[in-house]
Amino acid sequence: MPDITVTLTDTQYKGLEYAAADPQDWADNALTERARIANDEIVTLYTNRALDEGVQIPATRELIVADAFTRGWVKTAAQRNAEAAAETPA
Repeated sequence: MPDITVTLTDTQYKGLEYAAADPQDWADNALTERARIANDEIVTLYTNRALDEGVQIPATRELIVADAFTRGWVKTAAQRNAEAAAETPA
């Protein structure tokens, strides 16, 4: 499982302590919630395309997300940004 590490200055951490009762819980929740939203979007995109193309839909959300990337039906934000930059005239 990948780890994400964020380094804050003392001032940034104090600000986060002001905003949240537990900064680590807040960060964990923010990341997991954003990932959940993205996975929901992927499942919806995958399901619609699979139905349109007559492709059998995998049994779990995890398998759907993995297959969406394997099939190239979804791409990472970095891939999409690189493709957009390549298409933009200089």
